[in-house]
Amino acid sequence: MESKTGIRILEDLLRIILVVAIILSLVRYSWITVLISSLTLMLTYLPFWIENKYHINIPLDFEFAIILFVFSSLFLGEITKFYNLFWWWDIMLHAISAIAFGCIGFIIMFTLSKTNKISAKPIWIAIFAFCFALSIGAIWEILEFSIDQVLGMNMQKSGLIDTMWDLIVDAIGALISAVAGYAFMKGNQKSYLSRLIGLFIKDNPNLKI
Repeated sequence: MESKTGIRILEDLLRIILVVAIILSLVRYSWITVLISSLTLMLTYLPFWIENKYHINIPLDFEFAIILFVFSSLFLGEITKFYNLFWWWDIMLHAISAIAFGCIGFIIMFTLSKTNKISAKPIWIAIFAFCFALSIGAIWEILEFSIDQVLGMNMQKSGLIDTMWDLIVDAIGALISAVAGYAFMKGNQKSYLSRLIGLFIKDNPNLKI
């Protein structure tokens, strides 16, 4: 219970930081910062919206990870220039996001399989999880390119080199989640990632996709 309270406090603290950033940016007429901070603040409520909209129980670890990722990527990365301060910041975020989306892809296919909406062997479910995560990474790179061209920002940093390294890291992260999902279906839940997948599925026994 104490750990859950602590996580909730951290979530609220991140939101307070964003609200303060929005207010200061309005005073300074920094509209790009206002836009990104406001978008980040709205996205921190994404897990809450998903839970209520689709009646899905998101484990608190998952919820905090989503909020922290959004905060780290949009606010810390773009506004406070962590991408420039720490060379590994972008790589870390791409790895985490690829693993997360790989888990989401696996859970979608696993649920469809368990509800008899599809028939697929574990290896094909794992391959789908890999492809799902990698496709999200590719879409993000297209989005970065579009924002740079339209708004004159520099999300792609070194251009082609940055894009290719991002996709390589995405592929590694996607592979990690695919292997974890495959191991879960084979009854091996020793890894932390496999246990998280198991926890999500356990908390949503009536999940229908």
